[in-house]
This record gives sequence, C-alpha cells and structure tokens, in this order.
Amino acid sequence: MNCNGFVERSLLGIFSFLKESVSSEEYAAKRGFLQSIDTRVKLLIFACLLIAVVSARNVSVLCVFYSVCILSALFSGVSLGYFLKRTWVFIPLFSLFIVIPALFSVFTPGDSLFTFQLAGVRFIITQQGFDGAVLFVMRVATSVSLVVLMNLTTRQTEFLKVLRILGIPQIFVMTLSMCYRYIYLFAEIIEHTYIGIKSRVGGVLHYKKGQRIVAWKIANLWERSQQLNEEVYNAMLSRGYIGEPKVLE
Repeated sequence: MNCNGFVERSLLGIFSFLKESVSSEEYAAKRGFLQSIDTRVKLLIFACLLIAVVSARNVSVLCVFYSVCILSALFSGVSLGYFLKRTWVFIPLFSLFIVIPALFSVFTPGDSLFTFQLAGVRFIITQQGFDGAVLFVMRVATSVSLVVLMNLTTRQTEFLKVLRILGIPQIFVMTLSMCYRYIYLFAEIIEHTYIGIKSRVGGVLHYKKGQRIVAWKIANLWERSQQLNEEVYNAMLSRGYIGEPKVLE
C-alpha cells in the first residue's frame, strides 16, 4: 500500500488550517467598518449581541441579528462566500441534525403540520416542534456568525491584549499567543520532514510503515518542542521578561 495518502491528507489538513489563519489576518488588515472600531469596544459590542441572540425567543428577531451580521461582514470587506462557508459548514448543520427528533410529535406534542409514513410507521411533524427547531438552528447560526466575524476582523495580537485588559489570566493569554505564533513553525517542520522522508524512501511506502514513521516524528517533534521551550524562555528572561509580555502596537 501507499502511505502518501495518509501523510498528504494530514499535511493538507494542516496547511488548510494555516491558509484560513492567513486569510483571517488578511481580512483583519483591511480597511473596513469593523476593522476601524477599537478592539475593546468591538469585543463589548459583540458580547452584548451574543447575549441578545441567546436570549431571543423570536425567529424574526434572530433574522434581524443575522442580517446585521451579514451586512457588517460585507461592509468590512469579508467575502460572503468565505464567510458563509466558515459559519454554516459544521456547527449549524450539526445542530440541525440534533433537533430533528424534536420535530416529531413523540418528543414535541402539538398541532400537526406534516404527516408521512415510513416502513409502515406514521410520523407527525408538529408546528411547535418545527418552530422550536428553526429557533434553535437560527440561534446557533447567528451566534457562530458573530464569533467568526469578530475573529476575522480582529488581529490576534490585539484580541489577546484585550483579553488581558479584561482580566483574563496572563498564563492563559500567553499560552494562546505562543500556540498561535509557533503553529507556523510547526507546519514548516512537518513539511521539511515529509520532503526529507519522500526523498529517501521514494514515492511508495507501506501504509503501516508510514504510520510508524509519522508516530516517530511526532515523538521527535515533542522532544524538540521541549528544547525550544527552554531556549525561548531563557531568551525571554535575558531580555527582561518578568511575567507580562510587551508587544508593539
């Protein structure tokens, strides 16, 4: 068997994530409506909107919030197709599958809206179940859209700095910052490793052998990350680090 599929699928997944991260930074660097708002004010506004969305009990109100979110994305220079793909592909669709049982009279008694038979069993979809399902999916979709829009239009360094201003523990914020910065180094190491393995073993390798190589490289990368951690921390101490990182505006 060929291990290229296993390794290349892993690499494609990693580089797809990195591509989306770079795209997010590109949107945050644009001149747009949301990009021009101070990050502290923007975070407060989005927090209030999320609370309002979660508290909403009317689909029409949620549609208004969602329309405002879409318009804000357009005025901020965010591609509508990219935005909809980021907000509808997984979580809202997954929530739709969750609420399917609630459509039926067995779980949500009420007025009959639609009736059908399947394998000799009669199923009834109720008006109350349908309304509840639509409300739930719209609430999830709007909440996810707000969070994604906030992320797309805000630089990561600014967002992390605001978290510290709001009192989020320093160790938590710094861990997020370091993970975000070194994910690119991690991807570069993986790419060089894959090229090195392919140049030495050729294009064909047994699938299990490929898995063993990947497992060994994971262990090697873990050891290298520990060493890098010590070196970076010592370098920070030598430059005056006392617990609170200082970043340029």
